[in-house]
Amino acid sequence: MYLHLGGEKIIRTSQLVAIFDISIEQSSKLSRQFIVHAQKNKEVETIGEEDPKSIVVTEHKVYYSPISTSTLKKRAHYLEG
Repeated sequence: MYLHLGGEKIIRTSQLVAIFDISIEQSSKLSRQFIVHAQKNKEVETIGEEDPKSIVVTEHKVYYSPISTSTLKKRAHYLEG
């Protein structure tokens, strides 16, 4: 199955690791370090030109998505069922 992250970006649900609200980047030092490390390794992609609302972590990449965490989680849950 696939999960639409916004824009033209679709990922395989089997590669999905986690979905976080964008605010975690500011509130968690560990999360910020994770993002900085991913950016250094060029493993971060911003989807679209809207302000990001969520961070989607996959096995190989981190995406900044303009879609809210609740919408993404609903989509992922729908695909599981």
